[in-house]
Amino acid sequence: MSGSFCRLPAALRRWRGARPTTLLARPLSQAGPGGGGAEGGEDVASAAGSKEAVGRLVRAHPVVVFMKGSPAQPQCGFSNAVVQILRLHGVSDYRAYDVLQDPGLRQGIKNYSNWPTIPQVFLNGEFVGGCDILLQMHQSGDLVEELKKLGIRSALLDSDNNHGKK
Repeated sequence: MSGSFCRLPAALRRWRGARPTTLLARPLSQAGPGGGGAEGGEDVASAAGSKEAVGRLVRAHPVVVFMKGSPAQPQCGFSNAVVQILRLHGVSDYRAYDVLQDPGLRQGIKNYSNWPTIPQVFLNGEFVGGCDILLQMHQSGDLVEELKKLGIRSALLDSDNNHGKK
């Protein structure tokens, strides 16, 4: 398969002016293409390469995902898989940052985590890993436990209880 699988179409790559925090700093159930004010008014593009700026983004919410595209429109199969795993667990309130909108943020998060690929998932400010690690955690049940530490009850627990009653 070619390397274009995770690439944003050329017409969209040329589109500039969107601030990732404006589009995605709100709970995803409220995020939309029209955007709203960014929390704290910080422009991710202005300091995305600095460890301090990336650290603030990572700690801004209990669940943070740096991905290609948005949760509503992932631009990469791996980013889509992370979104689907979180949905499966009923996690809808998380911060997502589109690294395709800002090359500085894309490189900054890689430098911050010392991890070369996108997507990247952070729980409570700690780097968890990418798609493969989140998938392993999901399959082993570790993700349910990690979410529980954050005060998030996995929807899979409710699903398991319903299947046990049938």
